[in-house]
Amino acid sequence: MAARSSSRSSAKDRPSYRCTECGWTTAKWLGRCPECQAWGTVEEFGAPAVRTTAPGRVTSAALPIGQVDGRQATARSTGVDELDRVLGGGLVPGAVALLAGEPGVGKSTLLLDVAAKAATDDHRTLYVTGEESAGQVRLRADRIGALSEHLYLAAETDLSAVLGHLDSVKPSLLILDSVQTVASPEIDGAPGGMAQVREVAGALIRASKERGMSTLLVGHVTKDGAIAGPRLLEHLVDVVLHFEGDRHARLRLVRGVKNRYGATDEVGCFELHDEGITGLADPSGLFLTRRAEPVPGTCLTVTLEGRRPLVAEVQALTVDSQIPSPRRTTSGLETSRVSMMLAVLEQRGRISALGKRDIYSATVGGVKLSEPAADLAVALALASAASDTPLPKNLVAIGEVGLAGEVRRVTGVQRRLSEAARLGFTHALVPTDPGRIPDGMRVLEVADIGDALRVLPRRERTDRSRGDAPEQG
Repeated sequence: MAARSSSRSSAKDRPSYRCTECGWTTAKWLGRCPECQAWGTVEEFGAPAVRTTAPGRVTSAALPIGQVDGRQATARSTGVDELDRVLGGGLVPGAVALLAGEPGVGKSTLLLDVAAKAATDDHRTLYVTGEESAGQVRLRADRIGALSEHLYLAAETDLSAVLGHLDSVKPSLLILDSVQTVASPEIDGAPGGMAQVREVAGALIRASKERGMSTLLVGHVTKDGAIAGPRLLEHLVDVVLHFEGDRHARLRLVRGVKNRYGATDEVGCFELHDEGITGLADPSGLFLTRRAEPVPGTCLTVTLEGRRPLVAEVQALTVDSQIPSPRRTTSGLETSRVSMMLAVLEQRGRISALGKRDIYSATVGGVKLSEPAADLAVALALASAASDTPLPKNLVAIGEVGLAGEVRRVTGVQRRLSEAARLGFTHALVPTDPGRIPDGMRVLEVADIGDALRVLPRRERTDRSRGDAPEQG
């Protein structure tokens, strides 16, 4: 018995080791933390004490859910309609939202505009920057017209100083740019580390809930596009938004990934320009090329970004190849799906002129088409380019194309057709059984790729790969 108690005592007094970055604990020292993969961060801190928590005084009595006042969670507009669309009407008091995106995409510009428009006599806004000086932010505010006497600006990287500003300003909206640049002196580790990010986010979330203050946090992303820091950060906040966009294009999209107060299938569209960033209630014009006459190799489709339909243009070009292995170049389209459409056109559509030619396919305006509903438009654009025959004017194509050549149904066909009709398009190719057709639109239901290729006007052309008689697309 004495030996057993001695064994227990020695095990209890045995030192433990903890990672200063992520807090992972172990019974022995390691050079590299297996949790966060950081080197030289595991240090001895003593045996963990065994603690128990006794029942304490509650902060507020539990009530039946029907007696809880829901008016306290009423959303307040940010002043930017497109952002309100994604948030579900605006920011709820006490809510914490995380906005992440690549460097240079326009996160700071958008939130500075939000800070100025949300600031009123009754609702102050505090903008805290940890990446720039206050003078740099003021210059950008002058450029984009984001000035308000109720907008307060501070440049801080210390968590205690940020909490001090909250006591003095008493804002209704806090914007922190960014959460990876602020650190707490009570926590070991560099700013941006897992332990620091967790502590900073936790302190700001507690302050937001206690004060009824809305908070917008800017988050960095890794080279893979994921939000930097511990995944716990995304679980702690109420809303997670992703800011997307091509650096060389004007279009910017804000997608809702998580939203405790609204839907996550909404998308906000913005245009980034020299004077700042503006919301686009009707962004389809960015993805179209207006021409007097149709051009070979172009086809229009309607894609769904969340619940929003957008009319986009697909372009294709085929030229004689000068190398044994023809080029296959895409921009804005998935290379694998374009390759599948080429195989379907050659095998099911009997178009053999594509195999030995260089093929280039792209979208207009920097939009990325990844949903299968664009398959039919991609196939028709490739077939039109191969035959050098333009498709009929004011035509949109919607549908997924299978490897057997069948055209499958997609979601939201009626919504897509309504958007096409609103923009003046009069003809559409859709899968069978599309539902209600908008007034003034003629719809052709196609069952397979052969039916779809019949919309190409009859034209005498020579098969470039086999040199035999002309064929009908």
